[in-house]
Amino acid sequence: MDLRTAQEQVDRWISQFEEGYWPPLANLARLMEEVGELARELNHRFGAKTKKAGEPEQDLALELADILFVLICIANEQRIDLDSAFERALEKYRVRDTGRWTPRAVPGPPEG
Repeated sequence: MDLRTAQEQVDRWISQFEEGYWPPLANLARLMEEVGELARELNHRFGAKTKKAGEPEQDLALELADILFVLICIANEQRIDLDSAFERALEKYRVRDTGRWTPRAVPGPPEG
């Protein structure tokens, strides 16, 4: 699914409710909550903080998707085209970081 389709699906879902999109600062708080849930799970898996006995492992994919959902809500409420914005961001990274890291060697044709 591309970002435009995701934005349309989120908009259809949100539009069925009278309340509509939350205000920007409320969505920012939601975003921070979701990022905190991701941070907690990553810290449990890869950091020094261990889980409490019986605490279930969370689904990292779902945590990331929750963050994406809130980001899409913010973009929709602000009328931002994420396809276009993401393309601009990728171009920024291509230009800014082109010589920043060591490129991987391109494999040559097989010998034989």
